[in-house]
Amino acid sequence: MEDALKRLDKLTQEEAWMAAAQNLKVTHNIDERMKGVANTVEAIDNKVASVDERVVGVDDRVASVNERVVTVDDRVKVVDNNLVQVISSTLNMFN
Repeated sequence: MEDALKRLDKLTQEEAWMAAAQNLKVTHNIDERMKGVANTVEAIDNKVASVDERVVGVDDRVASVNERVVTVDDRVKVVDNNLVQVISSTLNMFN
């Protein structure tokens, strides 16, 4: 009976060690996968930062184009006013 209890105790300890080893293996696998996820997140973060820098560059270019459009608009107004004066002068000559 005592031998059987010792053997049962030994088997119980072995089972506990096996369960602990299995838990360690699962924990290690999860840790490796989390490292992979962290690397992927870091790569995505770097790509987003790169896109952000490009957007800033585009924004600066759009502001520059907007300034040019305002300048062109001002010039068109001057041409329009000159045209009105020319038409007005021409009409006055015929009246």
